[in-house]
Amino acid sequence: MQRREFIAGLGSAAMVPTLSVAQQPGTPVIGILTLGSRESRRDMLAAFSRGLRSAGYVEGRTVTIEYRGAEGRGDGLPTLAAELVQRQVTVIVATGTLAVLTAKAATSTIPIVFALGADPVKFGLVASLNQPGGNATGVSFLVNSMMSKQFEILHLTVPKTALVGFLVNPINPNTDADTADVMAAAASLEHKVLVVRAGTEREIDEAVKTLVRERADALLVHNDPFFLLRREQIVALTAYQAIPAMYAFRDFTAVGGLMSYGTDLADAYRVAGEYSGRILKGEKPADLPVVQSTKFELVINLKTAKALGVTIPETLLATADEVIQ
Repeated sequence: MQRREFIAGLGSAAMVPTLSVAQQPGTPVIGILTLGSRESRRDMLAAFSRGLRSAGYVEGRTVTIEYRGAEGRGDGLPTLAAELVQRQVTVIVATGTLAVLTAKAATSTIPIVFALGADPVKFGLVASLNQPGGNATGVSFLVNSMMSKQFEILHLTVPKTALVGFLVNPINPNTDADTADVMAAAASLEHKVLVVRAGTEREIDEAVKTLVRERADALLVHNDPFFLLRREQIVALTAYQAIPAMYAFRDFTAVGGLMSYGTDLADAYRVAGEYSGRILKGEKPADLPVVQSTKFELVINLKTAKALGVTIPETLLATADEVIQ
């Protein structure tokens, strides 16, 4: 399914039967809509729960949470969003651009709290950051605007790179704009970029084979919920093929990826939890300014660097927020 066709069809999702969930009468329900599985979001959900608790809500006691994860299948999001709408949840929390666009297309009345790495104004989710004006607000960690910085760090780590691979998901709405940014960053450093696309587990395998065949010297992995879901596969493949790779989130370096530079996802989810609690207490999304995450972190896996034969510059080690030995 092409990305534009997918987005165009978001508003036409068919309703499905309501799922029955045991809860106390009058207990508000938060629906979580995301591309990933619950297990893959375990740490993020813990941060979300901390935010909820700071607003006075505890899952299973004063609030019920219903999780809807598409297990990496973008075309499954509209049906899941329809379930939450028909369930008449009190708030929908959507993470990732596709999930947020899906939720917005599914309802104009249920409050939506988003956590995404793109500009919500650009995608028409809010009228402005200070005055959202509709049924959606949340936190934007703008990781997509950091592609050039990630490319620069990768260049400093592997300075003799001639060809850099850029792994993207074709259904990600940010792909085209971010590819242009990466191309511009590469041109300024006199590098060439090979864009490889993957939206399934098998396509990730094929993409890495293409990088090996074309003799790519390094890899930049796009910020995409599906790649986050498949992080262990991607890290294992790049390690096996000895390809130095840069990622957007520390979740990759935690499982053996070389390095990551981007926002503190846990902090973004915590803010989303706080906003959800405030909405449960009666505040309106239209009146809650979009929070822009300002916590960014450089994480380096020194053990992986040694295995790859990569020498991390002392300047990067000195500025890293975390070095995994």
